[in-house]
Amino acid sequence: MPQPSSARLHEFRIVSNDKIAHGIFSLVIEAPELASAIKPGQFMNFEVPGNAQSLLRIPLSYARANADSGTVEVWYAVVGDGTERLSAMKPNDRSTVLGPGGHGWGVPEGCSRALLVGGGIGVPPLVPLAEQLHRAGIPFDVCLGARSADALVGLSELDALGAERIEIATDDGTEGRCGFVTEPAAELLAAGGYDYVATCGPGVMMQKVAEAAAAAGAYCEASLERMMSCGFGACSTCNVETTEGMKGACMCGPVFDASKVVVW
Repeated sequence: MPQPSSARLHEFRIVSNDKIAHGIFSLVIEAPELASAIKPGQFMNFEVPGNAQSLLRIPLSYARANADSGTVEVWYAVVGDGTERLSAMKPNDRSTVLGPGGHGWGVPEGCSRALLVGGGIGVPPLVPLAEQLHRAGIPFDVCLGARSADALVGLSELDALGAERIEIATDDGTEGRCGFVTEPAAELLAAGGYDYVATCGPGVMMQKVAEAAAAAGAYCEASLERMMSCGFGACSTCNVETTEGMKGACMCGPVFDASKVVVW
């Protein structure tokens, strides 16, 4: 059974909200208690004003948190009404956010080398994980995928955190190799040397990464995207089918042992 949620309601002030790639924004909020509490892989549920008929919060992962400045940075894609309204919010605008929520990354004890595989807007939760690995002195490599070069995020951040190797794949070949990020990921895993894999992105991508990790004998975790409507386990809208039955992503995830996920 999941433990009671650690999520609490926080008021926040927007510090900045800027476009950083095609259809992708970086939102920095000031929320000191949240910045001190959130852990790599956890998420937040944002209240976005502007539409009285929209009752649900927007679940978003985070890219960076700074306890000293009391800020949290979120990268999000504009994909619908809620995120469109979020992109229109300005510095000093205020609202509320529920968090930190869920179960984050669980780097196994004794990990000697890790591979991080991110696709599209699945890259942000890998950034705080990379920071965690860097601080622990665990070497890691990265595979990043995007539709095109102008939609690629996280490259400079992951490089600055010490990624020893970064492989890039874009659908149109405008950056790195032309094709899917699963291809370089499978090649690196087949070469061996990894005992931990973390992936976030489209379901099909994560499934293929999980299969390649299993074939290589590496433990794999995946951060799954679901509509986490309430954020604390009450509504059952974010269920994930696993080998151990249905589990709510907002409480038992969003990070899951990839070998136990049945439906991606």
